[in-house]
Amino acid sequence: MRPSLRPSAATLAKLRASLPASTEGHLKNAIACIVAAKQRSGRVVVVTGSGPNLHEGVTTQIAELIHHGIVDGVITSSAVIAHEMAGTLDRVKRVRLEPGDEASLPAELLPRGGVFEITELSIQQRAALEIELPHGWDLYDRMAARPGNSVIKAAGNMAWPIGLRTERLAQELHNAASQYGVPLELIAGLGASPYTMIGAGARKGVPVLVSIPQLVGGGGVGIAIGDSITIGRRSRAIAEMLSSADVIIESAIALTQEIHDGPFETYTGHGIWAAWDQMKTYSLKDKTLIRIDLDPNLERAWECERQGSEVQYAINRGLPKTKLTGIPFRMEMSGFARLEGSIPVTADIGIAWPLLVSALEQHLGLKLDFISAPQESDDGKRMRAWIADEVSYVDRNRAYAEARRTLTPTPHV
Repeated sequence: MRPSLRPSAATLAKLRASLPASTEGHLKNAIACIVAAKQRSGRVVVVTGSGPNLHEGVTTQIAELIHHGIVDGVITSSAVIAHEMAGTLDRVKRVRLEPGDEASLPAELLPRGGVFEITELSIQQRAALEIELPHGWDLYDRMAARPGNSVIKAAGNMAWPIGLRTERLAQELHNAASQYGVPLELIAGLGASPYTMIGAGARKGVPVLVSIPQLVGGGGVGIAIGDSITIGRRSRAIAEMLSSADVIIESAIALTQEIHDGPFETYTGHGIWAAWDQMKTYSLKDKTLIRIDLDPNLERAWECERQGSEVQYAINRGLPKTKLTGIPFRMEMSGFARLEGSIPVTADIGIAWPLLVSALEQHLGLKLDFISAPQESDDGKRMRAWIADEVSYVDRNRAYAEARRTLTPTPHV
């Protein structure tokens, strides 16, 4: 990565000054916990949502931290995997089709607003993709010649040909994953850019997995991921990852209660019956759980529990937590607030991550080539342009070649 892809010291100082005192205090505590864990050879696992994590450069940042041995596992969504397979962010041209347009597609196939998108490709990319997708380029050329607006957005998705290519490739890779007995995320990572989480994870032997609540998304990619290994194997693999973690960082994500307690966690979750039946379980007790979240109600729930154990009181008496605390209660607030090692960082992930990472770089003696920046800043705009230009979609041939080289087919009994 380019050393210039870092916010300036002045930008970092400005970001730090924008934080409320309480958030800055929580962030410093979070940094200290991560540093202490890594200094004793502990493990850090990151749980990410989709959308903002891509646009703010967080997934690219996590890839950098994987390469430097700071992040030891990632739990994410099928939507993120789909976008990373397509190149994380890309440039697309959006063309509005009017009724009766001779080049239009059937109106019922177009999204709201009647807009059709095409991926802006280099000459080399187009030549390679024409081999995989021999049909449809006449439409692509007509759309490229028409007026429209170009934007940087989450890669693949609704744009032709990369959106269609990603879904078809996911179905192909599902077949390969089944033959090798591994998650689709790993097969895709073998051909992915090293600047993606799946690409970095495959190169460094770091697991990157989609959680079960996050399987719905990414169109057909989510279906292919879900079908690549059983729900039971996925649950166990995620439990093993979380069990090994000293620190868990949650970044702009919902449904984390269902992710971090799951069917095998015994401290705040539902693992008691698995343990009862002699299955292997784990506990969140004594783990640090850092959540970066814009919702101030999360911190309010956390404070209620610290001041008067109100959340646990409601649970002990079977009372509704929303009415007792006066907070619009989301499910993930419960386990988070009650866990003694939880730290709420109420901030935009675009601000929190560069401050977090720059501090880790200093305290751990790292030399990082990439530190993210808020997408609306000048540094962030340069970052997004670099990701769109330099982080490419999955190399299909490389994925298969690396799978043959590094994996052993699993016999089906």
